Amino acid sequence: MSKPVTVGIVGCGAISAIYCKNLTETFSNVTVKTLADLDVARAQARAEEFGIPGASTVDELMADPEIQIVVNLTVPKAHYPVAMQAVEAGKSVIGEKPFTVTREEGRKLLAAAKAKGVLVGSAPDTFFGAGIQTARKLIDDGFIGKPVSCTAFMQCHGHETWHPSPEFYYEVGGGPMFDMGPYYLTALVNLLGPVARVTGSASKAYETRTITSMPKKGKVIPVETPTHLAGVLDFATGCVGTIITSFDVFSAGLPNIQIHGTEGSLGVPDPNGFGGPVRLYRPEDGEWRDMPLTHRYKENSRGIGVADMAAALQSGRAHRANGELAFHVLDIMHAFEESSTGGVHITLESSCSRPAAMPTTLVHGSLD
Repeated sequence: MSKPVTVGIVGCGAISAIYCKNLTETFSNVTVKTLADLDVARAQARAEEFGIPGASTVDELMADPEIQIVVNLTVPKAHYPVAMQAVEAGKSVIGEKPFTVTREEGRKLLAAAKAKGVLVGSAPDTFFGAGIQTARKLIDDGFIGKPVSCTAFMQCHGHETWHPSPEFYYEVGGGPMFDMGPYYLTALVNLLGPVARVTGSASKAYETRTITSMPKKGKVIPVETPTHLAGVLDFATGCVGTIITSFDVFSAGLPNIQIHGTEGSLGVPDPNGFGGPVRLYRPEDGEWRDMPLTHRYKENSRGIGVADMAAALQSGRAHRANGELAFHVLDIMHAFEESSTGGVHITLESSCSRPAAMPTTLVHGSLD
């Protein structure tokens, strides 16, 4: 068995807890050595919570020659500078979504990683989960025939009512598309392949938002990015998709994702989670049927993308939540807004391969 890959985590906010839990308890091919944060005391507290040996500044973590993968859990506007610092230090890096805020940053990061011979990638890794992998297998095995259309809906009223620091959700690099779009678009590319053309319409209902959650209750924040976006996705295969992401909807009951083919329809679970349900409609049945999950990882397995990157470093195979996939999703998200502003279709220059499907025979905690 290969020696575990040594990992350092940058950013010790709320999302770091599940990463620390899974990377220390579930996946044996990684070992977390150090946590870093602008507030070193916060890193120390999180390290003590999960029995991680060290806490440090970001610069100290980057200078540690033993750390092979940096996990970048910072806010969106810090994704690029932290990831680039890791790459320049000769480390592979995988971070929270989005990959970067701008396309230019994404291109520079991909080029730098190639020059340094390291891997880069990005969340979400929820598409590794039992729900979406079961849907992928049903599509690949021909249960709905050739996919011809799909729909994806994520509608809520924003995060200022519950998140302790929701400001970044309304900055450039935030909004419903850059916050939740990566889950939906990554799932769709995994299921259906890359997108060739995008059309979109974007708007925002409010110029400011007032935080009602603690500890910043009453703070008024400007809205710098669209908060409602409707788009059309023309996949390279010919499948046509419709997507809506919104922070301007009080309540909605639309399905997360449905994919319709020449021989049936498929209900895909919430791509912000790892489990089911997965539902199949075939005309000979005349009704929707719940399908058994065929894969492992139906519980919250955030961090599985880190373990998969570690497995790729150990074996030399490709990793699934890779930079090309993440950049393609970033390109799609920007194209929606550009289409809305310019009143035109946007033909994408980027593309990617569908990531390899997860095996159905995995032992829990393994990737291969």
